[in-house]
Amino acid sequence: MSTPLISVTELQALRNDPLRSSVVIDCSFDLADPAAGREAYRQGHLPGAFYLHLDNELSGPRNGQNGRHPLPDPDTFAARLRALGVNRDTLVVAYDAQGSMYAARLWWLLRWIGHEAVTVLDGGKNAWVKAGLPVAADPTPEPEMPGNIERGTPLVQTVDAGVVLENLAKPVLLVVDARAPDRFRGENETLDPVGGHIPGAANRFFKDNLTPDGYFRPAAELRADFARVIGQTVPAQTVMQCGSGVTACHNLLALEVAGLSGSALYPGSWSEWCADPARPVATGAG
Repeated sequence: MSTPLISVTELQALRNDPLRSSVVIDCSFDLADPAAGREAYRQGHLPGAFYLHLDNELSGPRNGQNGRHPLPDPDTFAARLRALGVNRDTLVVAYDAQGSMYAARLWWLLRWIGHEAVTVLDGGKNAWVKAGLPVAADPTPEPEMPGNIERGTPLVQTVDAGVVLENLAKPVLLVVDARAPDRFRGENETLDPVGGHIPGAANRFFKDNLTPDGYFRPAAELRADFARVIGQTVPAQTVMQCGSGVTACHNLLALEVAGLSGSALYPGSWSEWCADPARPVATGAG
């Protein structure tokens, strides 16, 4: 795909193309109610779509020190995709009903295991329904013949807590936090035991990537917005993080839409960072 986003119209055409292999995956989720996404899928999803759960399939096991949504084992993740019939040449289309905040995680994970053919449905399930298109209630049965996708060379970059900590002493990278401004300041923290942010980090709330009706804003607007956040820093010297490495992927997707590729993800993000009391914490807007 030349763009990381696909429109409802383009998705309809894709699904009617017998020469193009595609798999659609619903990633809908609710951090406050982990069962809600799968239940919403059962109530209505794009016909033929499968469901992947953020906690169980798009994340790995937690140990109390690696954040709320650590990365899954890449081989286990690839095996799950094979079970859904994903091949090396399959175009995977991710969507959700939450402004693409969870679809972006799947988009990034596929690129992390080296799969370039992945896109996010712009506007998500809401755009599909708004277009008057049908939804299905019965879960899509997994294919009898598995796909052949395997773990490959990552197409994206990551950094760990050690790199972020070293960067505090000699700043080379600009860390950008995708959380809401109040949580960035250390206020109204309900998900993690400590409020605040990584010292020196900038704030770019992921929801600012979207129009009021949930579509990604035009590339030129996103470029201008990110320029105000990162200044003269090139994307390859930026690191995206959030509370647990999920909505940071939304900023990474928006950067890709804007033509600003190369930023890294800090997967553990704030939930990992604040788990070690030896790591410094900043509060307030700066």
